[in-house]
Amino acid sequence: MAKITYIEHNGTKHELEVANGMTVMEGARDNGVPGIDADCGGACACSTCHVYVAPEWVDKVPGKEAMEEDMLDFAYEPDPERSRLTCQIKVTDALDGLIVQIPEKQI
Repeated sequence: MAKITYIEHNGTKHELEVANGMTVMEGARDNGVPGIDADCGGACACSTCHVYVAPEWVDKVPGKEAMEEDMLDFAYEPDPERSRLTCQIKVTDALDGLIVQIPEKQI
């Protein structure tokens, strides 16, 4: 289990325990976190689970693969360093304390 903090665009925080093996997106979806739409259900076929990883976590989260990089081109105001698709981040103990910020909207 890892504690992950999801911060809505308006500053509302959701601190959740997410089981190892799930994705950061599944943790948000299963707990009703607003702002992570996950329209494709985690297939990396849209960008509606886009978040900004907190600066102190950027180097601790596993790197992006090519498909995620391509999909981030469709995200709302992507940040080359901090933007990630939560469907592509698998939860492990190493992510305990992860903080992600949800953009103003999803496209």
